[in-house]
Amino acid sequence: RFCIPLLLASLPAMATGEEIAPALQDSWGDFWLFRFFVNAAGYASIVVPGFLLIQYFKRRNYLETGRGICFPVIKSCVFGSELKSAHQDDGSLPPRAEPTESSTARQVFKLLFCAAGLQASYLTWGVLQERVMTRTYGATETDPGEKFKDSQFLVFMNRILAFTVAGLYCALTKQPRHGAPMYKYSFASLSNILSSWCQYEALKYISFPTQVLAKASKVIPVMMMGKLVSRKSYEYWEYLTAALISVGVSMFLLSSAPNRTVSTVTTFSGIVLLAGYIIFDSFTSNWQDALFTYKMSPVQMMFGVNVFSCLFTVGSLLEQGALLESLRFMARHSEFTAHAVLLSVCSACGQLFIFYTINQFGAAVFTIIMTLRQAFAILLSCLIYGHTVTVVGGLGIAVVFMALFLRVYARSRMKKRSKKLPPGETPVQKV
Repeated sequence: RFCIPLLLASLPAMATGEEIAPALQDSWGDFWLFRFFVNAAGYASIVVPGFLLIQYFKRRNYLETGRGICFPVIKSCVFGSELKSAHQDDGSLPPRAEPTESSTARQVFKLLFCAAGLQASYLTWGVLQERVMTRTYGATETDPGEKFKDSQFLVFMNRILAFTVAGLYCALTKQPRHGAPMYKYSFASLSNILSSWCQYEALKYISFPTQVLAKASKVIPVMMMGKLVSRKSYEYWEYLTAALISVGVSMFLLSSAPNRTVSTVTTFSGIVLLAGYIIFDSFTSNWQDALFTYKMSPVQMMFGVNVFSCLFTVGSLLEQGALLESLRFMARHSEFTAHAVLLSVCSACGQLFIFYTINQFGAAVFTIIMTLRQAFAILLSCLIYGHTVTVVGGLGIAVVFMALFLRVYARSRMKKRSKKLPPGETPVQKV
């Protein structure tokens, strides 16, 4: 694996047009930090001109002076058409439908439908994610096969299908009048595709169970950012559960298994990529919370973010010439095509199940279902791909999920208590 100084030292040779050995090019292409900067440069080639155009229209006061056929499009993209709502209790969640006169059996059926849909979508998604990123395609007795290396193409596949599903849903159902400037979705989109890229790329260096536990522990940096940046206050049980999650993850990461293979060893690159995933994902959720102060539905948010995600990823792929190469890989390996399409279907359908479950049963039930899904995902990954977990590592996993369930219980108690508070009092901010 080549380091940055070697890469910088080679730039003069690249500038003079000297040919570089194919093996060296492959090594650079396999270096995740090099690919990250190449992808970022592709996004910048779209973001920078867009930023300059937005500043130009604002300086010209285009909202007052603009005319012509392009005026509605520019107004929607740069200025929006509606002010923020004055107050919104929890814009990040769709309004929960109050239960009507329906039988208990019907409610149980809905709950089972939501649980089954979420488990099927995200368990399948997790298994396929690990299969695509860690195993080869086209292997025979004489040929070891080849791995698919471009994580950005998988992100593009996921986003193009999510964009299509959200667009059809918005077209076929009644949605609130949209008022947010479209360009504001680009910030959440950029952090979202970078977090997804880090998530896929990390599987080349760490095991899937490690990644799942890292996702469960992202509440810790969210609390830290809330405390330092927004001066938020938290309850004692939130600090307790965050500490338990940290202890559990540490127990799992520090445990050693005698039969670990190279593919399941936690490396420094994997830790850095996981940290990148957590940071980008935390920014995405916080920015989306700010966007929800405009009147919009979660599906509109899904559509707006994925519009820019498709634009960024396809632009970067075309600039690198990676789109055609990935399509050629799909043509060579029909099994990969099926996996990539199914991966995207599970991702898009899973998002719709999230919205429906929260709308019908609230955030607490949804969190319980998804916490169980994480536990099942670790078990399934160990069974299918042969990951070994020591006794200490197993105890660490148990501590993490115990802390997660404790958070759900404590949050539901706090929610009930907040309903009984006097009108002038507000509960402590929670994450």
